[in-house]
Amino acid sequence: MEYYFNKTITGEFEEVIEKVTEELEKEGFGVLTEINVTETLKKKLDVDFKKYRILGACNAPYAHKALKAEDKIGTMLPCNVIVQEIEKEKIEVTAVNPMASMQAVKNKDLKQIATEIGDKLKQVIAKI
Repeated sequence: MEYYFNKTITGEFEEVIEKVTEELEKEGFGVLTEINVTETLKKKLDVDFKKYRILGACNAPYAHKALKAEDKIGTMLPCNVIVQEIEKEKIEVTAVNPMASMQAVKNKDLKQIATEIGDKLKQVIAKI
């Protein structure tokens, strides 16, 4: 089982970020965090790195269900979605596969939650 879902598309990096954010919203996710890896590596290490962002996406009702089922599951939240520029106007979008993450947790109640969240993230990737 792959630990991610991904798709490569053509477009401008910032426009793809906006499109991904819109599609996440349509599936009930909000972006809680946005980590600009490019800027962080430049600032901390003075390294030039390709355009790379990590969006911390959360679907609050599902996060609530997961936290009620397993109080330590917060270590695996939110669902990360990365957007990276492979080359000029060639952008890869990748989302975590929650089923792969949940394999480490022995809690049957989480399986259904992870399946549903995975389906939503697959829809996001499919629609970009």
